[in-house]
Amino acid sequence: MTHHRITRAAIATALAGAVLVPLSAAAPAAAAPAPMVACTSVKAGLATKLTKDITTALRGRKSLTAISLHDRTTKTTCTLRATQKYDSASVVKTTVLAALLWDAKKTSRFLTARETKLATAMITKSDNDSTSALWAQLGPTKIKKFLQAARMTDTVPGAGRYWGLTQVTARDEQKLLDLLTAKNTVLSDNSRGYILGLMRKVISSQRWGTPAGAPSSATIQVKNGWLPRSTHGWRVHSMGAFTGGRHNYAMTVLTHDNPAMKDGVNTIQAVSKAIHKALNPTAAASTLYAPTQTPSEAIPAVPKP
Repeated sequence: MTHHRITRAAIATALAGAVLVPLSAAAPAAAAPAPMVACTSVKAGLATKLTKDITTALRGRKSLTAISLHDRTTKTTCTLRATQKYDSASVVKTTVLAALLWDAKKTSRFLTARETKLATAMITKSDNDSTSALWAQLGPTKIKKFLQAARMTDTVPGAGRYWGLTQVTARDEQKLLDLLTAKNTVLSDNSRGYILGLMRKVISSQRWGTPAGAPSSATIQVKNGWLPRSTHGWRVHSMGAFTGGRHNYAMTVLTHDNPAMKDGVNTIQAVSKAIHKALNPTAAASTLYAPTQTPSEAIPAVPKP
């Protein structure tokens, strides 16, 4: 009997230990592997080079980065975190203008003098008041209908007046760039030309980002944005289209978790230089859109904490 009782006690102790040890000393779950740059191309060796060079450009950077590239000339695509959602900041302004023109097209009307003035300030100067006026004019219904027509299914408009908190992805921004740079049934040729024309005329302090390292032989169109918040630090984004001559490509680079704005700018420009160089290995870089040393843009309104 005594031996039987001791055995039971020993078993109970062992079981208690078996329960307690894993709880106190269990190894943490393995972290999911970070997503990798994925490229495809019909041009021999280009996908491999882009994958390697973009990965190298991102090494050691604090930015959480999403990338989408589409080059029609070489049938090349590259993606990284293409469906990761980001607060849009001012890159949404291109979507606002596209929605305005799409809506005007339905009634075969031209933009009014007021709309033209607001649109010009919104894109070339990234003016927030102009954006707010057009955002309010369109309203959520028209904006959502444009997004549906453009198949930008990831994009969620910001609530109320907070257009800068629209949720965007690199995949959807690339869909918009694709619409701007090729004939389609969503935007008329005149609308596409109008938007790209304004993107060519951004003020010098906002010519940073995806144009960095672009070939001098390309026509460069860009729209940038940034926004600091208490979570995820600075959002810093750039979308660019590079056309004319033999050039026919566009890229989007979105970032957050940047300690400072310059970290996001540096990340975007490192990626952009790598992409431009791989696509245009012998071309001289443009000086027209040389990255400014003092980028400037008014920060969109966000709810107070």
